Amino acid sequence: MDTSASNRRLRILLTSVSNKTLIPQPDFQRRLVWTNNDKIEFIKTVLEGYPFPEIYIAAGKVDPKTGDGAEVLVDGQQRITTLYQYFKDSPDIKLGKHLLPYSKLDEDDQINFLEYKVVVRDMGNMPLDEIKKVFQKINSTSYGLNAMELHNSRYGGEFKTFGEEISQMKFFEDHRVFTSNDIKRMSDVKYCLGLLITIMSTYFNRDNDLEEFLLKYNEEFPLKEAILENVTSVLSFIEKLNFDNSSRAYKKADFFTLFVELYRVLINEEYEIDIPQLRNKLDKFYEQVEWASSGQVNADVDALNYYKAALQASNDRSSRIQRGEYISKVIKSAIT
Repeated sequence: MDTSASNRRLRILLTSVSNKTLIPQPDFQRRLVWTNNDKIEFIKTVLEGYPFPEIYIAAGKVDPKTGDGAEVLVDGQQRITTLYQYFKDSPDIKLGKHLLPYSKLDEDDQINFLEYKVVVRDMGNMPLDEIKKVFQKINSTSYGLNAMELHNSRYGGEFKTFGEEISQMKFFEDHRVFTSNDIKRMSDVKYCLGLLITIMSTYFNRDNDLEEFLLKYNEEFPLKEAILENVTSVLSFIEKLNFDNSSRAYKKADFFTLFVELYRVLINEEYEIDIPQLRNKLDKFYEQVEWASSGQVNADVDALNYYKAALQASNDRSSRIQRGEYISKVIKSAIT
């Protein structure tokens, strides 16, 4: 595979996008997900003359009769599209008062922008299937990134940042909900994003809805303040239950269910709950679950089914729903 690298002036790339001889978004590429702030910071990088990582292109379709052809942008569409939008004074970028539009730059600054050298790695006339494989390699498994780390590399917006903020709440540290490895691999952020998505919608299967919400609320997340207040309120309520840190209540699958069902009863349905009574009932239920986990044949049926839903495929939608039904029953039995 020939992947020779060379420099191209930015004006050549921008002109190619304009006349459609460089296709910035082939079908296999992901949608544009940079926030407005991401775009501004990247434009400043170019205006100040700093380098950015190489982009990949490949030969596209060629008309054998006319000799006309096009290239496809295999990797780098966010960068090139952002620079093209800036060059065209596109309304898709809100520059604010600290960055001049391209049309208002001094002529020397415009020339410097257009003459900026971009490192381009040309993959040549490669079949589409091979291009897709290269794109996936560049953007996915080269360093063994997990799903959340990949999302983190693609989304720097409001919803992802809010998930990080929730994961860093003192509550989770105090009760050791997350392991050091969870935190190292961003599993704590993914977990908290899952909690947020569930209270905003419903139980979902594994991580299926994660990217949808990251994209939907990438630019702005207007619900942030209200949800933060509600999440804080529910966590405060759980603190008042005063579980021992060894309780099942702080195991990830169990806590997920307890938090979501308490949120629904306290926030959505606005019921009052007798805290000592609920603590007593949950202690008894979790005791039955532990009893079921030891293989006792006379274990409570609800507790046995709950345990199975927490043990196997615990992140499947059906398991989450099943656990929710049993915990909801216990919670509602303590409503005042």
